[in-house]
Amino acid sequence: MQNEIIIAGFGGQGVLLAGTLIAQAAVEQGLHTTWFPSYGAEMRGGTANSTVVVSSDEIGSPLAFNPNALIALNEPSLNKFMSRLAGDAVIIANSSIIPQNTEYKVKPYFIPVTDIADKEIKNLKAANTVAVGTLIKALEVQRLNIPERQNADEKGLILESVLSACEKIFSSKPQLIEVNKKAIQAGYDFIK
Repeated sequence: MQNEIIIAGFGGQGVLLAGTLIAQAAVEQGLHTTWFPSYGAEMRGGTANSTVVVSSDEIGSPLAFNPNALIALNEPSLNKFMSRLAGDAVIIANSSIIPQNTEYKVKPYFIPVTDIADKEIKNLKAANTVAVGTLIKALEVQRLNIPERQNADEKGLILESVLSACEKIFSSKPQLIEVNKKAIQAGYDFIK
């Protein structure tokens, strides 16, 4: 099992934190992982992306040459990375700010992550962790829908690992642990 995941958006949307959370979740499960951040000259408002590779085997490169998952928190990020994705990629597109009226080669899950963070979680900054929760569920659904993966021993990332990773990532700010766990769960539960 190997997932090459790109998380992309504007600086200030928590793109790098979301990547760190996914990488820590992989560590929690005993998987191999790399995390590679990239951001523009100006952090807040500029572009940022984070590449995470998660694998049951050793990883040869931290770069994603054929990404099979994308979290796009804004439209420029979706447009930038769409052409690089594998044909069966899982895409989480923030429909709170990305219009759904465009045809894409791979159909994204349009999830209103910003609206969920604002209205359900009451914390706009948790949109990134809502998106992580939806990605975990979407990857799980994809595994269940591919017959040759159903019987494999490879589980991929699981919700419990992400929730556990949340405790480690926010250990220096314990007041943020529960709100981000709630956001991850809300994103996970959004996909049926």
